[in-house]
Amino acid sequence: MAFVSKDLSVLSYANGFTLWHYTTTDAAAVVDSVGYFNDASHMLRTGDILVANVDTDGTPGAGLFLVSANAGGAVDVDDLTAIGGTDTD
Repeated sequence: MAFVSKDLSVLSYANGFTLWHYTTTDAAAVVDSVGYFNDASHMLRTGDILVANVDTDGTPGAGLFLVSANAGGAVDVDDLTAIGGTDTD
């Protein structure tokens, strides 16, 4: 799939930093590809963090993406830092 702007929302903003939420049916490996967020380059800044729910129609995951670069309209985020762990019960 591709980036869907309606699924990106601001959670908090302060001192030039924005905390975002993004939800998608895409896997984390797709979302962290260079260019996935290019359509939001006018909003995302290097250092912003996205709280994300990924692969929501498969094996859901959650975590954080750091916006590591945004230059000339090309956005890159670091790999997902997962939230949660293994549920052994």
